[in-house]
Amino acid sequence: MPRLRIHILFRLAASLLKVALLASITVFCSVQIAMGASGDWVGTWACSPQLTEPRNLPPAPLANSTLRQFVYVTIGGNRIRVRFCNAFGTNAVVMNSAHVALAAGRGSAGEGDIDAATDHALKFNSAESVSIPAGETIYSDPVDFNLPALTNLAVTIFFGPMSSNTISGHPGSRTHSFIQPDNVVSATNMPTAVKAEHWYIITGVDVQGDAASKAVVVLGDSITDGRGSTTDRNNRWPDDLARRLNTNSATAGISVLNHGIGGNGLFGGLGPAAIKRFDRDVLQQSGARWLIVFEGVNDIGGTRSGEGSTAMAMSLIKAYQDFAAKAHAQNMLVYGATITPFGGFSYYTPAHEQARQTVNAWIRTNKVYDAVIDFDAAVRDPMNETNLLRAYNSGDGIHLSPGGYEAMANAIPLELFKR
Repeated sequence: MPRLRIHILFRLAASLLKVALLASITVFCSVQIAMGASGDWVGTWACSPQLTEPRNLPPAPLANSTLRQFVYVTIGGNRIRVRFCNAFGTNAVVMNSAHVALAAGRGSAGEGDIDAATDHALKFNSAESVSIPAGETIYSDPVDFNLPALTNLAVTIFFGPMSSNTISGHPGSRTHSFIQPDNVVSATNMPTAVKAEHWYIITGVDVQGDAASKAVVVLGDSITDGRGSTTDRNNRWPDDLARRLNTNSATAGISVLNHGIGGNGLFGGLGPAAIKRFDRDVLQQSGARWLIVFEGVNDIGGTRSGEGSTAMAMSLIKAYQDFAAKAHAQNMLVYGATITPFGGFSYYTPAHEQARQTVNAWIRTNKVYDAVIDFDAAVRDPMNETNLLRAYNSGDGIHLSPGGYEAMANAIPLELFKR
């Protein structure tokens, strides 16, 4: 065989081998990237977004300003990502830069102070800025960050031009946020900032954990959202549950994601109805393993007749069954919580109370939920079971005090989260 032909064949074989090796490397890398992208992400904090009502819009312009917000994370990790939402916006939201840092001390109770040594810039597809299209939600790139459990994390955003009227947010933050003109995204403190007790744009923080790290998702209304709790003190009942889980070695890697919306109902009320937000706020949460359903009082309170209340009770029970079926299909365990008393609140009528009792009787005896959490029994007045115990009443007859929220959390058996 001529030498030239041998040389050409050798080079062809070498080229084919090189292509084969590159192909195998490419396939291996793509698998690694895919695994890293979905990985073991678990939500450590979350809130449910809605279109911000006019009375809850930012008290100062977000456009060309810096917004610093604090969130109470429930489990820790060494790698995090942050979720930003423009689901209800009609225009793009431009974030020139976004940073995360640990709060200095309690942080959110002061002037928005951060521990500057922990300040990290977030990136989006390797870029510092990003434009979130109307109707979209995005994640930041993962960032190495030493995040302790049960701590306040600051998320600071320097915005570009943006609309001030259609903002995705969460009104009931029970936590101060800080708005200051210009770019102060890395400033240790914001002494001239305007304060607001609302969250805007942010809806989640995930950590990359191990196989033992899973999330409890709570679907609820203002009682879960924390009305009656203390601003900046993180004493809603899901916060109290997170602390109990963290201090128990068998459940220390379990997070709690609070998806309560004030005034929300299964079929209406404020914010997207629970039946409409269920997939997003429950099924699409990172690492979700357990669901607690604690909602329905606003639906009962919104009916206007005895017959309507009876029909509403049946509708709620049907919705609970649908929720359980959808969650079970995703290998989640579903726990139903009884509706707490509202005697003394404007919702109270004998017909509404009967509807509550009907729903609670079904929750306690059904075979659909994997377990029952009896909040009603934990917080009612034993001498007048239509009312909250006085020590647990925030003052309006329906929302609980910090002590009441702690009692609710203490009523949940931690064994439910060892399954």
